[in-house]
Amino acid sequence: MRMTRSAPTLNDVARIAGVSTATVSRCLNAPDRVFEDTRRRVMNAVETLGYTPNFAARVMAARRTFTIGAIIPTMENAIFARGLQAFQEELYSLGYTLLVSSSAYQPQIEEEQIRTLVARGADGLLLIGHDRDARIYDYLDRQKMPVVAAWSYLEDGRIPSIGFDNRHAMYSLADQVIRLGHDNIAMISGISEGNDRARLRIDGLKDALAAHGLSADCLTVVETPYEIDNGAVAMETLMARSPRPSVVLCGNDVLAVGALLKAQEMGLRVPQDVSITGFDQIELARITTPQLTTVHVPHRKMGRCAAQELVLMVTGQGPGKSVKLETHVVLRGSLAAPVIADARSPQADG
Repeated sequence: MRMTRSAPTLNDVARIAGVSTATVSRCLNAPDRVFEDTRRRVMNAVETLGYTPNFAARVMAARRTFTIGAIIPTMENAIFARGLQAFQEELYSLGYTLLVSSSAYQPQIEEEQIRTLVARGADGLLLIGHDRDARIYDYLDRQKMPVVAAWSYLEDGRIPSIGFDNRHAMYSLADQVIRLGHDNIAMISGISEGNDRARLRIDGLKDALAAHGLSADCLTVVETPYEIDNGAVAMETLMARSPRPSVVLCGNDVLAVGALLKAQEMGLRVPQDVSITGFDQIELARITTPQLTTVHVPHRKMGRCAAQELVLMVTGQGPGKSVKLETHVVLRGSLAAPVIADARSPQADG
């Protein structure tokens, strides 16, 4: 007859380590509160026995699942990678596990994912931006679900935001572009409907135009999903204009890389024939030739702050406060003063 071996218990670990079950529990959940020698004995016993903490018991005792959900718009490029990595690292240090899903920029998918994560017992949620139907916020309120928004700062939003002022950030970049002498400006933007980050960046460019006495009526904005190939297609469209723009501001670095590659494919020199800028300062921006002028976003700081604030809300230590982070322009080789039309080379005009 085959005997069934039972899984090791907390009592088994305590017996092998020569400590109380309370000490074992404290060692697993708050190791910094246990003497190093004791902690070593306990962890050796855990390893020897192959002990796994009873998650269900922990959930019942704490009335929490120690799980945080994050819903990001896409996993197809690096826009959110660095901030989400810092978010996960900080959550781990605080004893929480992260569940991530992607909405593909589809509001109905995001709503389904929100309801699913709530139903599965997530203790809190990280969402990206603020643009969503008010009934979703009403639902989260009824569920008493701690939730923060990142990548966008909104002073009077329905939920706390850990992010930056997208409008001001793009204004700062556009201001420097215009001060260089550019007045024939175009933009490749992400889809602005349902995306406050994209919409506010367009508004920031228009603000800069107005501040310098330039009309926004002449501004051409091409909206397209955030993919390198889409940036290339949009760039080709803009370069077919007459006169073509002397600078193209892109809503993020992914679109800017596509625009840069297409410009070079068309035989245009960057920045001599056309300047190109990005936004976000992801790794792609500094490995292109030339490197992209862009806007530095404090992705890792944003992720850490979001995790800390959300856990404070989950543990009842605060109602949740918004944190505004600063951005700054990073000037690189893809931006220069415009070349006077008469001085342009025949190749540039061809």
